[in-house]
This record gives sequence, structure tokens and C-alpha cells, in this order.
Amino acid sequence: MISKACIVGAYQRKLEEIAAYQDITLTVVVPQYWRENGRKLELERAHTQGYELIVTPMLFNGSFHAHFYPMLASILRRSRPDLCHIDEEPYNLATYLAMRVARRIGAKTLFFTWQNLLRRYPPPFRNMEGYVYRHTDGAIAGNHSAVQVLREKGYRGPVEIIPQFGVDPSLFAPRPPDHQRDERPFTIGFAGRLVPEKGLDLLLDAVAGLAGEWRLELYGAGPMRAALQAHAQTLGLAERVAFHDRVASSEMPERLAAMDVVVLPSLTRPNWKEQFGRVLIEAMSCGVPVIGSDSGEIPHVIGDGGWVFPEGDAAALRALLDRVRGEEAGRRAVGQRARARVLAHYTQAHIAAETVAFYRALCS
Repeated sequence: MISKACIVGAYQRKLEEIAAYQDITLTVVVPQYWRENGRKLELERAHTQGYELIVTPMLFNGSFHAHFYPMLASILRRSRPDLCHIDEEPYNLATYLAMRVARRIGAKTLFFTWQNLLRRYPPPFRNMEGYVYRHTDGAIAGNHSAVQVLREKGYRGPVEIIPQFGVDPSLFAPRPPDHQRDERPFTIGFAGRLVPEKGLDLLLDAVAGLAGEWRLELYGAGPMRAALQAHAQTLGLAERVAFHDRVASSEMPERLAAMDVVVLPSLTRPNWKEQFGRVLIEAMSCGVPVIGSDSGEIPHVIGDGGWVFPEGDAAALRALLDRVRGEEAGRRAVGQRARARVLAHYTQAHIAAETVAFYRALCS
């Protein structure tokens, strides 16, 4: 597997689950770091048992489309895999080069895609994408719309819908009852990037008309923070809305479990719609019900673990929040269903099992 995403320690749990299958010998190729949004994300070694982790140089690090691994050919020739899982979009240079090398050594191949909007890329990326579609043995799509995009672009091979990563339900787990919790206000949460497409202006507008005692906790960083703080001040919400910096992934389970509901009010843009919404499954795994807009994959992720409202509709979101606040027993019941949905579909073990099943199908 070739995956820059697997520098994140929590994501490596899926790799251990894959490697635990007796018929799988897993080698994972990662860079030492990845540059993203001005930050340098270093490789974490959190779950590295049962498989070989190869750290190799990357050229054009931080360029989503143009990065690649100059030593990959020698790594693949040495390891001689039966299947090469390229954990990248089909139009990226890294995917194209890995595909060519894998075919030369006789390995089967598959790629991963989140792309849920139909985009036509200029040469040479369009040419590389076409080559990958013609020569790959399979594809994994992270959401339902991505399958439709693949078909509209002409890909005719096997494809499975499998999210890139799940959650560890032993870490993201419900917390024991806390008597002090009954004394605090109804707590609404959000975690993610503070960018326009996440719909946080709309969330502030929705809670501005919410009756009763409540508090909004926002976790994340991004260019909209100052504007959101100003908007909260204008709405008279400064004392009820708390902005927190990004916290370590190890701290998020406790933060999420302390919330009564988590909201993801994403807004579809011409060049973006929600591809998954990872915070949803993290909160649901903690037994916390969620509310999301109907942007992209959100309704498929939530299922019966929460509620969906029409994106952009602040009044509808406010009505849902008011209903959830007033029905504590109902909220707990939905939280239990949310946890059950994650255990059935979104654990790292389940994602690994679906991935291994697809490996076997391609190699048979």
C-alpha cells in the first residue's frame, strides 16, 4: 500500500487490522511528513505491528497533484507484491507512476478516490487519469457520489464503496454517566476546519434564535475564525460560544463525549461538497447523536444515528436543535443507535475486512 494518509497514527490501526489476516503480508510505503495548509504533518508511529512500514523520500511534497516517490520503483521490485493498493486519486502523478511500475512487475492494482464532483482536468493530469482507468484492476470509492463520477468519466472496472478509514470504538466510546453533566447547559459541538463550506455562519444564525440554556463549543482552525468570532459578537452570543484550537486526536474522544449533539452544517459549493464528514462517525462512536446537512455523503453516514436538514436552512437547523434539546430520553436513544451504526459499518476492523475482501476478489 502506498499512502501518505497513513502517516497519521490513528489511521494506522486499519493497517494492523488488515495485516492480522493470515493470507495477507502487508507492506506500507509512506513519506516522512506531508505539508498541508502551511503545516508540516510528521509521521506518527502509533500502530505499526504486523506489517512492514517503509519510509521513503517524496518529491514535490505538499503538491496534491504532482507529488511522487522517486524510490518507489526499487521498493516495488524488491517487495514483488501481488497487489499494489495506491491510496491516491486517479489523476495524481503518484498514482500514474505507481501504476506503471506495478504493471511492469506483474502486480494487480487498485486506487482510491474521494472525488464526488465531476471535474475535467487539463493535460497532463487528464491523460494520467485515463491511463489509470484503462489499466487498473479495481477502485475503492470513499462515498456514493464518487462511484457515479467514475462511471461518468468512463471507468468500467470493479469498484467498492469503502471509507478510507474508520474509528477505533475502544477509544471513541461513550463515557460513564456524570452527575455534573446534568448541571451544565445543553452543549452543541462542532469539530473541523473553520472554512466557509463548513456552514458555521449558518450554525451561529441557527443557535442565535435557540431558546433555553445552551452552549456551543467549536474545535478547529482556519481562515474564518476571526470572522466567526465577530459574527458571534454581533449576534450577542460571545458568552455562549467557545472557540478552541485544534486538539490532539487522542483528546477528541473525551471532548466529543462531553457534547449533547454534534453538528456538521456543510454547504455545497461549485467546486466542493462534503465527501464524508469524519467527525460524524467519531461523535456517533461516542454515543453522541449528530445533526448534518444534506450535503454530499452526510445523509449516508448518519443513517438512523441522527438527523438531516436541508443545507443552508438555518430555521430548520434551529428547529432540530430545539427538538433535540427538549427530548433527553429520545436523544439518548438516538445516541445508542448512532453507536450501533458505527460498530456495524465504520470501525477500523470493519473497513479493513471490506478492504481485504476486495483484495481477495481482485486477486482471484
